[in-house]
Amino acid sequence: MSLSLLLAVPEVQADSQIYRCGNEYTNQSSRIRQGGCVPVAGQVTRVANARASAGRSAAANRPQQAAPRAQLARHTSARVSQPLQQQRDRDARVILQAELQKAQTRLGSLHQEYNYGQPERIGSETHNHQKYLQRVAELRNSIQRVESDIAGLRRELGRAGG
Repeated sequence: MSLSLLLAVPEVQADSQIYRCGNEYTNQSSRIRQGGCVPVAGQVTRVANARASAGRSAAANRPQQAAPRAQLARHTSARVSQPLQQQRDRDARVILQAELQKAQTRLGSLHQEYNYGQPERIGSETHNHQKYLQRVAELRNSIQRVESDIAGLRRELGRAGG
């Protein structure tokens, strides 16, 4: 099995000098002439670009559909009228404000439940202190997440002009 794999892998030509140009390895004279390239001493393993070859073969097998794509690109890049854009901006602000209100309500209920780090014990937590500590830590993490969400929503509202 390993012999068949060795036969399937194309060999790199030994006479082609490889250069390192920054983080790129190449033997293309056009890139080497741009400068900043250093010859690589020793053995270099060549790996074929699977994505590029797969993209070429898929494109060759696909029927030509350039006209519809061009029409789609032209249609999607059309500008939106100013009143329509202003309406979209208003709708976005309303949604952001609603999300901010929900997050603030959630933060208030979390603070109330957290009770300054001393939440009431519930259920089996009266006998299992570790379970209680885990719930306190989860509450603290939830408060931090919601505060972060609120900060993000306020930033977005600031960008949206609200």
